[in-house]
Amino acid sequence: MKNTKLTFRYLVSSIRDIHHNLLIQSIKAVNVNLTIRNWLIGFYISEFELRGIDRAKYGENLLLELSDKLTNLKISNTGKRQLYNYLEFYRTYPQISSTVLTKSPELISQIRFLNGKVPTVWAQSNKRNSEINTLDKISPTVSAKLIIPPEKLINRLSYSHLALLVKLDSQLKITFYEIESIRGNWSVRELKRQIDTLYFERSGLSKNKKKLSELILAVSEKSTPETVIRDPYIFEFMGV
Repeated sequence: MKNTKLTFRYLVSSIRDIHHNLLIQSIKAVNVNLTIRNWLIGFYISEFELRGIDRAKYGENLLLELSDKLTNLKISNTGKRQLYNYLEFYRTYPQISSTVLTKSPELISQIRFLNGKVPTVWAQSNKRNSEINTLDKISPTVSAKLIIPPEKLINRLSYSHLALLVKLDSQLKITFYEIESIRGNWSVRELKRQIDTLYFERSGLSKNKKKLSELILAVSEKSTPETVIRDPYIFEFMGV
């Protein structure tokens, strides 16, 4: 501000920038916490299924009974189907444990003392490595050696993005759409549209992959604070 005159116009633009920047930071913080919450729910369910002392009592009814209890406690987004989705999310993204341990170590480390065993997530390997080396054959815009760090993954993609990716039938597809979503700053709706229109498959068959990628990048719907804040997961998570 050394050489800037404090005019009314500058005042307006400064407040606008302050509002926009802090709004984005707030939304990102909520997104990250929602993602971590859902991953941790899946983590705890998985640990209980593997070594819960009274797990046999619940058997196949575990998620139904757990959902009933959590719903009665007015904990949002804890229907039976949603709990199953969190379990699948955890199993698909075990590498997020490193970020959880950094941001909320007390929420994951405390379970290491249950039954005197170390959580299984700490012994899990990243199952996508066996397929990642073929990624360059699908998309010329990314490196075959590129694996998105967990921190970047949950900071750039909302839980709604990740929930769509979990449903895909291969790790290669998941990685492809992760990278393209971040590269194009896709909204959740855009990611769904690209999956539904088989962008992954079209890219694999295209003779000019670079041109296809550039075309999609040019016309794709971008993620904005306005589109993110309307996410139903965020509304329910915050009790709005």
